[in-house]
Amino acid sequence: SETKHKDSYLNMIISPFLWVFGYGSLVWKPGFEHGSLEIGYIEGFARRFWQGNENHRGTPGKPGRVATLIEEEDEVTYGVAMELRGEEALDYLNNREMKLGGYEQKITMFHSFNSSKPSIPVLVYIANENSTSWLGPAGPEVIAEQVINSEGPSGHNVEYVMRLAMWVHQTLPNVRDEHLFEIEEKLLSKIEEKGMVLEDFMEIDKDYASEYRDTSATGVTTNILSGVISEYADGCGRNSLKCVKM
Repeated sequence: SETKHKDSYLNMIISPFLWVFGYGSLVWKPGFEHGSLEIGYIEGFARRFWQGNENHRGTPGKPGRVATLIEEEDEVTYGVAMELRGEEALDYLNNREMKLGGYEQKITMFHSFNSSKPSIPVLVYIANENSTSWLGPAGPEVIAEQVINSEGPSGHNVEYVMRLAMWVHQTLPNVRDEHLFEIEEKLLSKIEEKGMVLEDFMEIDKDYASEYRDTSATGVTTNILSGVISEYADGCGRNSLKCVKM
């Protein structure tokens, strides 16, 4: 409700800490120094690949597809809450998500998987039909076709989708994200049809912060990408996904 969001906002601005919710590339490529990290979820939002991107995973006139959130009352989206340290982190995110990404800010409540942690207000970046980069709804086949043909300064659009899918599989093995996993399946089939392998689309040697997180306090699955790809390939068969040969 509007009152709940106002209360959350007030709690956030009087708190000495500011938290942001990551549900796309922020889960594996934050790009900034952050404090504590919690795995959990927000309610009332669904993750969808309905936002275009010409700055990171696409080029002008040929956008890639990246994740956004749409408001749906009964939906839950899983991701991470990251504690921001200093104004530089917020400035970085505002430039990355709002100026370059076409997102806007909202406040909602985050619920940690750690039952001893209270729910906290988090900053969420969301794009909708008002965004100049909005592409809107499409089926998994259409989205996968656009993704496999898109690449930008930050890398291939396939990498964006597959790293997110890998993170969900590895960190949240009991979670089933139908929208994400349907696109994932289509991409794996298309990669195989092209006679290629997943590594052809992945920048394995990049030292993303999420690949070397200290997992002792957070419970985050260690994510050394080369190992993840091998584990992922093995797991695909067990999950009845059509996978490429690694």
